[in-house]
Amino acid sequence: MALIAILVAALLLLVRRRWPIPVLAGCVALYGLASATGTVAPGIVLAIAIATFGLANRSTRRVTIIAAAITAAAVFLLSVIGAVVSAADPRMVQFVLAVALAAAAGDATRSRREYIVAITERAERAEQTREAEARRRVSEERLRIARDLHDTVAHQIAVISLNAGLASSSLESPEKAKEALSAIRSASRAVLSEIGNLLALLRTEDPDAVITAPPPGLGRLDELVAQFAQSGLAVRLRVEGDPGRVGGTTDLVAYHVIQEGLTNALKHGGDHRAHVLVEVTDDQVAVVVTNPTVPSAVDAETRGATVGHGLLGLRERVASVRGVIESGITAGGYRLAAVLPSTKEGPG
Repeated sequence: MALIAILVAALLLLVRRRWPIPVLAGCVALYGLASATGTVAPGIVLAIAIATFGLANRSTRRVTIIAAAITAAAVFLLSVIGAVVSAADPRMVQFVLAVALAAAAGDATRSRREYIVAITERAERAEQTREAEARRRVSEERLRIARDLHDTVAHQIAVISLNAGLASSSLESPEKAKEALSAIRSASRAVLSEIGNLLALLRTEDPDAVITAPPPGLGRLDELVAQFAQSGLAVRLRVEGDPGRVGGTTDLVAYHVIQEGLTNALKHGGDHRAHVLVEVTDDQVAVVVTNPTVPSAVDAETRGATVGHGLLGLRERVASVRGVIESGITAGGYRLAAVLPSTKEGPG
């Protein structure tokens, strides 16, 4: 009888993964049947331990604790009942401990498997986060390159275009044609030099490399005004305060605001004149560029023409230093204004 019970228990173990609780209950019932006949069946206890391990390995901890407690109590009580029929077997305590050990081992295996799954998922999420961060940095770098290319090329190309038109219309006046061609040559050299510096920076493998040319800033306003004056734009510059108090990114952004405003005045403004106001205080820098407009520009503004790439990039630059910028048609013409926080203390 005991041999049959052991064989049946072994057969039950074949389906323990599909029905872990019924298999465990069946093995306990077989152990009870063997005990009722006065037979101690360690083989069935081994089957109970295997079934308990399988249940703990595939169930929650709560289910495992309840099932293990019930199984251990059942094995002990059935062993006591078997002791009534035959002599008490001192191994009944070992049977109970075997069930408890199997439950603990199954729970530990399940916990380790869940831990490995959690670590794997965490690593995958971290990899996805790194990829997303890399894509974000690439996108930001593309925007930065686009802004730098526009700032480097746009106003010089505008100078070349306007002077080329002036030269073609002044062929009968050699002096004007000569001045226009000289401006074209100067602008071409400048843009080639700036593009060369930018390409050198993009090609370098050193992330901390810098362009050797002096960075643009409010200290180079006279040079900027002179370039536009050579192109036929009369610029009136007024500076209030000490530009030397401004430094870092704010200085660069302020320069680009003025550069963009003068470029637009040269390309789209009327009367070939513009006014630039730079006001430096202890905590901020205000930059205002105004110029008369032509009717076509007013009509475009009224119709809600789209903002060009230059103004779009300028807004991004100003936002990067937590400044504010506004532009549009006013009573006196076109106005571009920005207020930037100062990043450099003046001399004490």
